[in-house]
Amino acid sequence: MLHIGCHLSNAKGFEAMGKTALSIGADTFQFFTRNPRGSQAKDIDPQDAKLLCELMATYHFAPIIAHAPYTLNPASADNKTRDFALQTFADDLKRMEYVPGNLYNFHPGSHVGQGVDTGIQLITDTLNKILEPHQHTTVLLETMSGKGSEIGRTFDELKRILDGVKLNRLMGVCLDTCHISDAGYSIARLDDTLTEFDKQIGLKNLKAIHLNDSLNPQGAHKDRHAKIGEGTLGTKLLENVINHPALKHLPFCLETPNELDGYAAEIKLLRSLYKE
Repeated sequence: MLHIGCHLSNAKGFEAMGKTALSIGADTFQFFTRNPRGSQAKDIDPQDAKLLCELMATYHFAPIIAHAPYTLNPASADNKTRDFALQTFADDLKRMEYVPGNLYNFHPGSHVGQGVDTGIQLITDTLNKILEPHQHTTVLLETMSGKGSEIGRTFDELKRILDGVKLNRLMGVCLDTCHISDAGYSIARLDDTLTEFDKQIGLKNLKAIHLNDSLNPQGAHKDRHAKIGEGTLGTKLLENVINHPALKHLPFCLETPNELDGYAAEIKLLRSLYKE
């Protein structure tokens, strides 16, 4: 079956997000662990987290995706920014233990002029400090569009990060359809793109998909999401993504510019296009 959801607000807690997901036909979802452009995080209510886990088991949810704040940049040239990334990362992973077996996604970072090699080394240094052998969360590197000094615009850059992580069995990748198109990879030639991904990273390490249309042409390096069917990728190409044999078992998360009714409509459309 198609496991699909969208990004939801966590303002009302874990169980509320699960119930909202069900109300729009979703069986997974994504949420920010804290203020996406700040540092504040709500206290975890263990009972609330337990109720979500029970709901997910009852309704056979796919893994859910926690998203790190955009302010997290372990590749920064600034010591304080890197320390914030390390402390936030470590705290988020402790909090994720209340909903074990799920995914934690983050943008690898921006090297801000230091160069890709230095940025990758700083990212791996952070990951090697915060990953714990017995944690129950898989940490995902997100594929990036390549704007500015972003790291992760190529599969090779992601591979180099994974290769530098000692506990890389706890790592994976989240592929964003808008981002990889903007980075220059072809969704129209999906088999070729996935062959390259498998060669560089290994399809076994692909754990989730951000399913987004793009406002930009391939290779634009801009990162502007569009609603399904209203961008340069179009419905047919994204239908091919959800039905590809190497991908169709993964959790898909919409990050399209929608309110809940728009997400519900997109989820209904995509379910109608999915081939069991």
